[in-house]
Amino acid sequence: MKVKLSMVAQAAGVSPSTVSRILNGTAHVDPEKHARVMAIIKELGFRPNPAARALAGGKTSTVGVITQFIDSPFYGEALRGIEDVLTAAHYVPLFASGHWNEKNEHDCIDFLRQRKVDGIIALSSCLPDEALVSIAQDTPTVITGRQLAAHNVTSIDFDNMRAARLAVEHLLELGHRHIAYISGPMHHSDARERLAGYRAALAKGASIDPRLVVEADYLEDGGMIAMNQLLQTGVKFTAVVTGNDQMAFGARLALHRKGLRVPQDISLVGFDDLPIAQYLTPPLTTVRHSARELGAQAAQSVLALIAGKPLEHPVLEARLMVRESTSAANDR
Repeated sequence: MKVKLSMVAQAAGVSPSTVSRILNGTAHVDPEKHARVMAIIKELGFRPNPAARALAGGKTSTVGVITQFIDSPFYGEALRGIEDVLTAAHYVPLFASGHWNEKNEHDCIDFLRQRKVDGIIALSSCLPDEALVSIAQDTPTVITGRQLAAHNVTSIDFDNMRAARLAVEHLLELGHRHIAYISGPMHHSDARERLAGYRAALAKGASIDPRLVVEADYLEDGGMIAMNQLLQTGVKFTAVVTGNDQMAFGARLALHRKGLRVPQDISLVGFDDLPIAQYLTPPLTTVRHSARELGAQAAQSVLALIAGKPLEHPVLEARLMVRESTSAANDR
């Protein structure tokens, strides 16, 4: 027999509305009564109906999460961070991928709002600010990868310019003066910011050669193709910074196939510090941009918004993780 909320209320000697408010976290009852209700819920095996609670104006205990590529190593780590925090708070994440397509993201958000999610996390959304502000009017929204201040919205940003400067400054300190850069797609704001950081740092210690900058796609194949393009120019360089670790993995393979050693011939610096970066051959020097920390922070922020708590707009700090893929310049 299916256990109903009214049966729990009768067994606990309270009203159905009290049971409902205890489940929603909005009841102000003495601890003894709260414990008795929860014990009876467990004893009877009562399971709330999320759809019914949503129709009744309660919470569904679900959060919609828009990622770009659910199979991406970076976004996969972010999703793990989100899941860990939401699960601990008895919330369930609903994941959807936008594939860096504005229409796809709109469709995903419509899908999630139809399911009455209590909040939305958008990881590196390509939607304009106005669209996100509109969504937040009735659904608490957290956006990563930009700064956006509005009602019911929290943004979590990362200092991409400073992070890129850390990578270049490390190479300059090692004596490198011919430093190439493989960037992400220029329609991404973080790619533009990282390129600006590379140029700003290089301008202080070396000349900037536009032939040593190649745009790629944040994927391993793109890093490999971009590295081959750099090598084909014949322009001298002794080090390369990539806009993320995935492109560094592809660039490393391209160098290997050309018989070039890392770091003896070419020093290599990545960006993100994916878990696998420390197991690359050689272990990759990279700028730490913790995807799991980003996801955890986003989940904590959306829970605070749902609860109506005020929040700041945090900017995550970058750290340079020096490993074995960089060494003193070898002018080849």
